Amino acid sequence: MTTLRKPITLAVLAVALAGSGYVALDRWVLNQGLPDGLIQANGRIEGDHVTVASKFPGRIKNLLAREGATVTEGQVLIQLDNSQTAARVQQAKHAAEALEAQVQGAHMILAVLNLDVPLAIERAEAQVSKAKDTVDKALSVEREARSDAQRFRDLAEKDEASIQQRDQAAMRWEVAQKEIASSRSALTQTRKELAQAELGWKRIRAKESDVSALESQRDQAYAVLDEAESVLKDMTITAPTSGTVTTRMVDVGEVVAAGAPLLELVDLDHLYLKVYVPEVQIGKLRLDLPARIFADAFPEKPFDATVRYISSKAEFTPKEVQTPDERVKLIYVVKLYLTSNPDHRLTPGLPADAIVRWKEDVAWAKPK
Repeated sequence: MTTLRKPITLAVLAVALAGSGYVALDRWVLNQGLPDGLIQANGRIEGDHVTVASKFPGRIKNLLAREGATVTEGQVLIQLDNSQTAARVQQAKHAAEALEAQVQGAHMILAVLNLDVPLAIERAEAQVSKAKDTVDKALSVEREARSDAQRFRDLAEKDEASIQQRDQAAMRWEVAQKEIASSRSALTQTRKELAQAELGWKRIRAKESDVSALESQRDQAYAVLDEAESVLKDMTITAPTSGTVTTRMVDVGEVVAAGAPLLELVDLDHLYLKVYVPEVQIGKLRLDLPARIFADAFPEKPFDATVRYISSKAEFTPKEVQTPDERVKLIYVVKLYLTSNPDHRLTPGLPADAIVRWKEDVAWAKPK
């Protein structure tokens, strides 16, 4: 009896192992009862989450969106208390306007100088020319007076002219000499005035430098104003993208730090189903294969999807190290991106089944 039971026991064990092997083969290799060319997988709907944060610290004044709210890009979500920032904006605005006024005034002065300096130089040059003519005339008068004085002196020595005539001629010559000195002094003065007028070009260049410095200060003031206005604008936090608020981390009245997460959004128009495909089937998949997603909430309404991601490394499930005969449990992560999400009926977290078609001529089937 003992010798007969041992072969019978071994035979039963072999049949059991063969049966379990067939079950595994039927589950993972024979596509779970689906036609050859279709692969079934399941998982949960997920989306790309966007965290909304503030660039600057502040106290939350208004909270305009809460969990479940659908928002559009640019919509105001949170308003921080901006009273101090608004005051800084006004201060920066007044400083910029004051410097702008100084720049405009400096430009007006510069414009007047550009008109006045050439006119002043022209007047000074005319005075110099007139003074030169006066000197030339005085020299001519002096030559004539000197000649007359010499002639009357010679005549008086010959008693051909009176002493009075000689003295009058000598006096006219003396006056003529003084006129030369006076006209030359006037010429020197007019030349100094011309030189002073010509310094106007240097005053213009100096004023141009002052204007440039004022313009730099004004530009810096406007940059400070732009920065303050940018900070003021950032105190109103808007949605970086369209989506649905899934998580709210703060409430009205709380003081938040710069960069602290405030809300979390997910774009319901760009959802995907994250599934796990066994190693024995992963070789059949490739990017851009079509798929259909069947959500538990809408079992009769398939949603079109496309294979957009296939992990390059396999994972164990469960996570502990497996023995060689359990390698059938190696899986790959695959993401099936929805083509559309009408009326946003699908939301993150919904369980769903997927059918991926890797042969074009195979008809679609529902999940088994």
